[in-house]
Amino acid sequence: MRKIIVSIIVFLAFFGSYMTIEASSGFGWGYKKNSDHQIPEVGKYQEMLEKFGAYYADFSGEKNIYLTFDNGYEQGYTADILNVLKKEDVPATFFVTGHYVKSEPELVKRMAEEGHIIGNHSYHHPDFSVMTMDAMKEELETLEAAVAKVSNQKELKYLRPPRGIFNEQTLKWSNDLGYIHVFWSIAFADWNVDKQKGWKYAYDQIMAQIHPGAIVLLHTVSSDNAESLQKLITELKKQGYSFKSLDDLVLKDKLPEGIYGF
Repeated sequence: MRKIIVSIIVFLAFFGSYMTIEASSGFGWGYKKNSDHQIPEVGKYQEMLEKFGAYYADFSGEKNIYLTFDNGYEQGYTADILNVLKKEDVPATFFVTGHYVKSEPELVKRMAEEGHIIGNHSYHHPDFSVMTMDAMKEELETLEAAVAKVSNQKELKYLRPPRGIFNEQTLKWSNDLGYIHVFWSIAFADWNVDKQKGWKYAYDQIMAQIHPGAIVLLHTVSSDNAESLQKLITELKKQGYSFKSLDDLVLKDKLPEGIYGF
């Protein structure tokens, strides 16, 4: 019973506000989903992202996919997800919190050892838009130090803001601190552990939204995601998609031959 109560408290703390549209003094990341396999438009957010070098998709037109996972706490599925990624030689980025690093150091170590990128999701999962720059800096640096302590990844350069909340100020601050904001172009309600609907639901949600250059947000607490991942990767490879890392995207974006993304 105690374990169940703790899981509920952690769930509410980390994922309770993900669907917020406007929050605090910031914006909640969002867009209109489409089913025409195109990058969704993000309206007024696009100019802000361009200005500060943030990403939510790869605009090169190439059939690339970037898998990202948010890790606030562990439900027992991350190892299964890592097994599939290893088998299929697919890179991913895991955005972790301080709670996750503290409770699951061996999984964080394994992520890095198997070639995945560990991203910064903050230490305590706060709303950056109501914080000072110094407080935001402490959140990011504390998480980075925690990751460095348990893994061979000593620096973190990609940031996913807690609850997807951001504004122009937090985008600028992250740049000043050496971070690149990474949002997403595909997501669905996968984080509620009490409302999992089976692997086909996760599979269908992603396949309906898939598009060239997708940055996909998934949560490792989802049994649906863990069970569908192998099928998703297999089918998307058949359709000609390649799985890339965020490093590939950012490096490509800097090449002189053309502009990719922002």
